[in-house]
Amino acid sequence: MAAHRKPKQRTLGGPAARTAATLALAGAATATAFEGSGHADPQLTPAQVKAKVDRLYREAEEATERYNGAKEKADEARTALDGLRDEAARRTDRLNGARTALGSAAAAQYRSGGLDPAVQLALSSDPDEYLERAALADRVGERQAVAIASVNRELAEIGRLRAESTGKLADQRSHEAALKRHKSAVQGKLADAQALLHRLTAEQRRAYETQVGGRTGSSPDGDRADRQQSRGPVTAPNSRAAQAVAFAYGAIGKPYVWGATGPNAFDCSGLTQAAWRSAGVSLPRTTYTQINAGQRVSRSQLAPGDLVFFYSGISHVGLYIGGGQMIHAPRPGAPVRVAPIDEMPFAGATRVG
Repeated sequence: MAAHRKPKQRTLGGPAARTAATLALAGAATATAFEGSGHADPQLTPAQVKAKVDRLYREAEEATERYNGAKEKADEARTALDGLRDEAARRTDRLNGARTALGSAAAAQYRSGGLDPAVQLALSSDPDEYLERAALADRVGERQAVAIASVNRELAEIGRLRAESTGKLADQRSHEAALKRHKSAVQGKLADAQALLHRLTAEQRRAYETQVGGRTGSSPDGDRADRQQSRGPVTAPNSRAAQAVAFAYGAIGKPYVWGATGPNAFDCSGLTQAAWRSAGVSLPRTTYTQINAGQRVSRSQLAPGDLVFFYSGISHVGLYIGGGQMIHAPRPGAPVRVAPIDEMPFAGATRVG
């Protein structure tokens, strides 16, 4: 009986062997390159870390303002949709009432027989009484015609409201989708910034925080000292501007929270909006809309209460308080504070109120 033997594996030799070895080495090198690009970040110096963190915070603030704008539009679309639905409900109630009245009138006519006026005249023993009733019937018919026209108008208006509601619902969903995108972008930028800051030593991080002027975990005593040192003899041009500045001073030390408009936390445009709201002036929500909310003024004409804007994308705003200083909400980890307006690239100023 013949034995079943496993066939021997053929080994490559000569040029074939060299080709296979070359391909194997190339594949290993490629795999290593992909692996390294995904997991091995280059070692950054503290200065490079700080530069990247600054850039990420600026990008996060830009995304925050886009988020604020999308939220404002989503809220407006939701309010408009609610209003349309309420109006449609009111008109539907009126339509149902008119239909009920018409139904009652039709039933009464049916019960009375609805005789032709000429027949009724022929059968009437009192022509004067008939003519009086005929005039009343004409008036009832006119009222019914008006009621029918009213029903038709209500039907048409309800159709229009429903069509408009469909459009507003689509707008709301679109704005809410943008809201989610911008929120994700903000959170991603902030998470990346925090991951980079964790690379710094405690001493390097303290130096960075001091450089940007934010004292994480600052004490109430330190906040009061800021107010006392920063408040100077500058006079606001009017009572509304004075109130806005006073509000901003009262917010010093409160945390920066993106998307917040007070009273316990603010982002940059949320602070300026809240400050002027306290003075009875309504500002739009975002930096890029606030810059168009009043009269543009040059840097040399600045007065307390003016809005001062920074960066080419108009992504940051503060409230000018005089003496080249402003109060602003800088970024996460840096609470509301007083700062010189020349610490960032100046983009313009607007006077409101």
